[in-house]
Amino acid sequence: MTMIHNQWQALPQLLTEFSKLTEAFIQSSNSRPVAGQDIAPPDLTLTESGIEFESLIEVFSKQVVPNLSTSTGPRYWGFVTGGATPIATFADWLVSTYDQNVSKGDGSIATNIERQAIRWLTELFDLPASFDGLFTTGATAANYLGAVIARQFAGHQQGINVAEDGAFGLEIDVFCATPHASMIKALGLAGLGRNQITRVATQVGNEATDIAALASALAKSNAKGKVVIASAATVTGTNFDDLIQIRNLCDKHQAWLHVDAAFGIFERLVAGSEGRTKGLELADSITLDAHKWLNVPYDCGIFLTRHLHYLVESCDVPAPYLVTSKADPDFFSMGIENSRRFRALPVWMSLLAYGKDGIRQWVSKNIAQTKQLADWFADSPDYDLVYYGELNVVLFKPSGKDDAATTALLHAINTDGRIFVSPGKWQGQKVIRAALSNWQTEQVDLDIAKSALTELARAL
Repeated sequence: MTMIHNQWQALPQLLTEFSKLTEAFIQSSNSRPVAGQDIAPPDLTLTESGIEFESLIEVFSKQVVPNLSTSTGPRYWGFVTGGATPIATFADWLVSTYDQNVSKGDGSIATNIERQAIRWLTELFDLPASFDGLFTTGATAANYLGAVIARQFAGHQQGINVAEDGAFGLEIDVFCATPHASMIKALGLAGLGRNQITRVATQVGNEATDIAALASALAKSNAKGKVVIASAATVTGTNFDDLIQIRNLCDKHQAWLHVDAAFGIFERLVAGSEGRTKGLELADSITLDAHKWLNVPYDCGIFLTRHLHYLVESCDVPAPYLVTSKADPDFFSMGIENSRRFRALPVWMSLLAYGKDGIRQWVSKNIAQTKQLADWFADSPDYDLVYYGELNVVLFKPSGKDDAATTALLHAINTDGRIFVSPGKWQGQKVIRAALSNWQTEQVDLDIAKSALTELARAL
């Protein structure tokens, strides 16, 4: 292969091909299938000498691109997936170009750009200046830090420095009603045990924590350390826990409060700090995702806490070549990785470019669009509206059909390619779940979706 020699002399050619591929993909996002169907890897073998650049581009464009999902597009409604705005996409290109390791503050402004982005996020969501934090790969990593910092807090209550001496003898009970799967995974990774979680009852008819049940569970616990995991909002019903009452219970029982607010925190932009996230500012730690409703490229999560010293105790690196200031710790002493991508830049540029109001506009638009879909399902003879939590997720199923029919319809919808949705379960029954969090979604996309859904339901 010739590309490896004097490769930057080929920069104009690289940029030309990059521009062509990028433009073609973006321009086709409204017409290409939303999900790829043939996802087996290309039938290729690793060679000694490699292949020429032109052949490489041909393989990628013909064998890979057609089978990528259009998860950046306006009708990808699976999970909670944002797209990537033009500014965020541009910033991500620059991240790879400048290739900064945002670990220590020496020699690069990148570390302070991340710190500034964290401060701006606390301002965006009207959180106290006492919150600090860092960027992570996503909510799973942020929730893991939430579990680790809560474990360190519980250790201090019992005279144990878990990070230094291990968790032997640690007493800790974890309480939650409807945790996200990533939170359960995080608790397992942190050694707190997926099967050791105390599941608290939910309110009648939704997934939010029953406060009386939580109060009873906390009162019955004899553990010296307690952790409460709250949701803002739950992933299926988008239900919000009463954070004020939960904070009061945590104070009464000296419990740590971690709130998974991966996408529900964006409700705060529309309803303010007195909306359904009221009390979020009282959490000990918070998880949120930027690659969801902030619409920056994958991967990008954020972990925030009011107790940074516990995080530093948990993650500090005792190496002479990685000395950090305890008053102003570097990011390798605050998170999992010592090597860190400059993932703050797309957020930093997005906040500068769009401002609070620009982000608020697409959040409000998506909420209104989801309400329109919910009303349509309620009126449709082909569908049952199962649940709508007044945010950006709607649950539905084929009218009068059983779980098998719901599963079959889900497969038909995603194979059809006009929209992409994901499965869910609500009150014991299988449902189909549409989550709208893409800045590009417009009325034409809702019209396309309604047409496809009607056609596919009637063909079931």
